[in-house]
Amino acid sequence: MATVLIRARLARARRLPPGESQPHGGFSLLELLLAMGLGLLFCGVVLQALLGEGRNAQRFSRLLRERANQDRAMALIRADLQRTTAVAADPERHGSVCGLAGRTAVLQLSTPEGMVTYSVGAAPSGIWQGRVLIRCGPAFGLHGQVAAGTTFQSRVVIDGLASSATPWQGCRPLLAAGDAAAVDLNRSARLPFSACLDPGTQLVALRLEQQFTAGGSSAQRIVSEAVAGAG
Repeated sequence: MATVLIRARLARARRLPPGESQPHGGFSLLELLLAMGLGLLFCGVVLQALLGEGRNAQRFSRLLRERANQDRAMALIRADLQRTTAVAADPERHGSVCGLAGRTAVLQLSTPEGMVTYSVGAAPSGIWQGRVLIRCGPAFGLHGQVAAGTTFQSRVVIDGLASSATPWQGCRPLLAAGDAAAVDLNRSARLPFSACLDPGTQLVALRLEQQFTAGGSSAQRIVSEAVAGAG
């Protein structure tokens, strides 16, 4: 902007009549204030753009991280289902070896090692965010196999689950089952971790829904769905 003002003054100087000398002096105070204001305005616009790009990068990074967490959680559940001999249609009836501590049992799997339970509820400690999915079952070894003879442990699988989940309508389409075939396990369609069962095929449809904020933006939701069979 200052360059534009300088060029304007030079142009006026070139248009002076013959014999008239150019008046001495620099820019007026008004011109300097105008140039300074325009420069500050430009700097503000650039700064806002940079801050916006930083927030977008932060949101994208968080999105990728949480998506990877959901993929790992689904892989763990599928691994348990592969060792399952039966899926309980009423998860609350059998309780949990580890105790539920007020959580809601959603998925209960009969395995050679015992009953593995997945439950949803409040976090056991402040290091976790929001509601959590907890697995009560035998520990896995270094090579991804269940370690023989290990005691059952209660572990957080994923945190940041949505505080008010979107009612799940995807159970029957995923199972390709009729209205009478699909069983909504413990009415989990209203929970951020949902599971439904086709008793005839022992196929289980799963849904995970997380909610988080990043970079000062509005809440974002991430949803994963999968189908896995028992045994």
